[in-house]
Amino acid sequence: MKVSELLRYLKKNGCVFKRNGSEHEIWINPKTGGEAQIPRHRAKELKTGTAKRILRDLGLDGKG
Repeated sequence: MKVSELLRYLKKNGCVFKRNGSEHEIWINPKTGGEAQIPRHRAKELKTGTAKRILRDLGLDGKG
């Protein structure tokens, strides 16, 4: 999954941009209070584990 695809999915599920970090963007999910760091490289392919961790941190993994 590319970073740009992940961001589209996050927006669709109610997550919002909070602020910039040094090399990442910080996104939050207002519904769950979760927060995650997402790399700024939009065209870069994310490793599966990284994408799963971001979704888990934001409460979008379906297990909560």
